[in-house]
Amino acid sequence: MSRNPREESVAVIGSGVSGLITAYTLIRDGFENVEILTKDAHVGGIWARDRIYPGLFLNNVHGEYRLSPLKMPPPVSGGDRLSGYDMNKYFETFASQFLEGKIQFNLDVHNIRRPASGQGWLLDISDLKSGIQETREYARLVMCTGGSSNPRIPKELSPEAAAAAGFKGLVMHTVDFARKIDVLLAHAAPAESGPDTPSVVVIGGGKSAQDVCAYLANEGKKVTLVCHNLDPFTAGPKPLPEFLRKSRLLSLFSPHIHLRTASERFLHTTWVGKKIVDFMWNGLADSSFKAMNIPADSPLRNTVSPFWHVRVNDEGVPRPNGFHPLAVAGKIEVLSPAHVAGFSEDGGSVSLEDGRAVRASVLVLATGYTSSWSPLFEENTIEELGLKPHLAQPNPEHHWDYTTLSDAPPLHPDAKKWSFSLYRGLVPAKNIHRRDFAVNGACISLNNGYTVEVASHWISSYFLSDPMRIAQTPEEAFKETERDAAWLKRRYPEVPTALNASLTGYLAFWTWPQHVDDLLEDMGLPVMRGGGNGLTWPFHVIDLKEIEHLKEERDAKRAEISS
Repeated sequence: MSRNPREESVAVIGSGVSGLITAYTLIRDGFENVEILTKDAHVGGIWARDRIYPGLFLNNVHGEYRLSPLKMPPPVSGGDRLSGYDMNKYFETFASQFLEGKIQFNLDVHNIRRPASGQGWLLDISDLKSGIQETREYARLVMCTGGSSNPRIPKELSPEAAAAAGFKGLVMHTVDFARKIDVLLAHAAPAESGPDTPSVVVIGGGKSAQDVCAYLANEGKKVTLVCHNLDPFTAGPKPLPEFLRKSRLLSLFSPHIHLRTASERFLHTTWVGKKIVDFMWNGLADSSFKAMNIPADSPLRNTVSPFWHVRVNDEGVPRPNGFHPLAVAGKIEVLSPAHVAGFSEDGGSVSLEDGRAVRASVLVLATGYTSSWSPLFEENTIEELGLKPHLAQPNPEHHWDYTTLSDAPPLHPDAKKWSFSLYRGLVPAKNIHRRDFAVNGACISLNNGYTVEVASHWISSYFLSDPMRIAQTPEEAFKETERDAAWLKRRYPEVPTALNASLTGYLAFWTWPQHVDDLLEDMGLPVMRGGGNGLTWPFHVIDLKEIEHLKEERDAKRAEISS
């Protein structure tokens, strides 16, 4: 007789938002032995207390980041934007209120593998405080480690390359920014220094790079941003109304792998619809530039497209101490398009590809991250699980005749070469039949809290072997993930998703409501929960109340099937 899965042990690796809600959902579903293991000293993941810093604010366009069991208090700043401190306090409150005694801190998990029996998981664990090492066995495993902890450092810009070139300044990655603020400030020159005075040079155009630049400029330091292009953003003279930013409207203007409604089919498969979609996205970008008073010839306009990318920040109402106003005011020098090729021979500069040299006292690398999974697994296991990128296999059957995708930018070379097989962004295709391993938090979404909460219920149903609309064999799952991979290359050709699948295992982003509906449909639950009729549904505000009773819905569904 098979054992009741609720009686078997589950290890959740990671204590960010996905780890917290996954453990919470499993425990409510009756799993008796759930443990959260984390290398960190505090909960919160990227919002942990030792990773937040002054000037860090929530920047997602949806404007919300919480879970249904706990309401988010108003921002402590009194404004309308949640700060890093607000986020940290929220997740610490969630952990203390719902997961007391379930989280084990300062544990380095590594060498994850199958035991000799082939059933369950062995984890080697080192206590970072006591130094004690042990091996533990669990029946099931959920990876919630995210993809923003292992820095990607280009070889030509590494501390080793700096030392070899005789560079006398400091080299650091933004992952260490909160811990090294005082050191950074000590190395940074005042903004009023002369043109020959070295600057803090920040490499990258994303949110982390912009946050570092804004912080240094507000501290009166000399700072230069160098990047190929910058993140696009949304901004306006007043906050967007909730029926625009917190509804399905923006997702309606972004194509999904399948088009569920007549409105989506009209917008994305007709030329009239394409013109409407183009007008909306171009208007959004232009109005945001205008709100920030960015001149037509400014390098700040050298952004990726908000339609074709997943790097979009919400700036809201412009703030004088924000990145863009500071750059427009000349307090942040922006060199874009530009690329740092390496360190100069003078020991005090970095060289650009076009031959220019930029004097630098500090080099801050906002160059992204690598997968958090590779260091945790035994090499054979990560291969057997299917948690490594594999060579792409183009299939002419994978085709979408969407007019809105007719003028796509070129496919990134790494996106062309590599694919990844993570079913629904939650389970490796190779392991889908075993129901003992899952991932949460590897999907890029504009409403991360809502998305990972629904995903946690999907994972729990999967572990419980509930009837679900999912692939039953690795072969079926692989066929579906290959189609998903082809779709992501078509929809976001500039994003090489396979290179950091612990962060970009799936890209829902603008179409996160459609992706969540797919997960709900897998569980046999109602979709498009915001309500409304054929004309009004895109404007209904999406609220977490819609999913606060998913457990009860799943219980009722299970009882209905078994009766």
